[in-house]
Amino acid sequence: MDIAALSVSMSQSSVQQAAGIAVTKMAMNTEQENAANMTEMISNSAVNPNLGSHLDVRA
Repeated sequence: MDIAALSVSMSQSSVQQAAGIAVTKMAMNTEQENAANMTEMISNSAVNPNLGSHLDVRA
């Protein structure tokens, strides 16, 4: 194998690795945004602490 072919092969490998890292970063950012949105949605929901505290079992 000559030097030029080795150089091209290494360059292609580097580009593929960079693309894989970029896709992984995008997925991580998306999941981080989803988690932040879910946390905000949960904190904004109105929870009644008295709801379900009494159970009427009389028939």
